[in-house]
Amino acid sequence: AAESFNYKKFFEMVGLKKKSPEDVKKVFHILDKDRSGFIEEEELKFVLKGFTPEGRDLSDKETKALLAAGDKDGDGKIGAD
Repeated sequence: AAESFNYKKFFEMVGLKKKSPEDVKKVFHILDKDRSGFIEEEELKFVLKGFTPEGRDLSDKETKALLAAGDKDGDGKIGAD
């Protein structure tokens, strides 16, 4: 349902915190559709579809919250590191 996405629960569910750095980079490259080396807001909106074809697009609010959580340097995108 729209506005029900909780990135912390999502990462726990998919076990991302327990993955090796190499596995996390593999996931990163799946989500980095344009191969820019960063996951930008437009790519992040489709994060659920990267895990399952039945996944829905995130709302703008959900996307911005997820981006803010991963954007450690405030440049508006998430880097591999």
